[in-house]
Amino acid sequence: MPTHGTNGTATDSHVGLGDAAKQVAERASTLARLEARLAAVELKQKLATFSVGIGLAVGGVVLALFGLGFLFASAAAGIATALPMWASLLIVGGVLVVVATVLAMLGVKRLRAGAPVPEQAIEEARLTTEALRQP
Repeated sequence: MPTHGTNGTATDSHVGLGDAAKQVAERASTLARLEARLAAVELKQKLATFSVGIGLAVGGVVLALFGLGFLFASAAAGIATALPMWASLLIVGGVLVVVATVLAMLGVKRLRAGAPVPEQAIEEARLTTEALRQP
């Protein structure tokens, strides 16, 4: 409903409020899009770390299997032959097992560090919600 100003002309206070509401809606939409982009970028970074951890863990498992094969071959060679052959096979198997253990530990560490949770985006959304609730 138009109101009359001091000079008797009609002013429409609803137009200013409508424009303000439109601006708030546009800014909230822009903010939501930016937060979604932040979450996507953060997830990509964490998934890259996660995939490196998976690769290291798989490498560790493969080397452990080779090490186990060498340890079995060492046991068989030790029973069948003299000391030098099985001793060399045992040394090779032990080294492979040590390397596999180190790779597996590094892989597990990377997997724990790179769990894909968009922490920054969640924190930004929480702060935005708090800011909008305050008068």
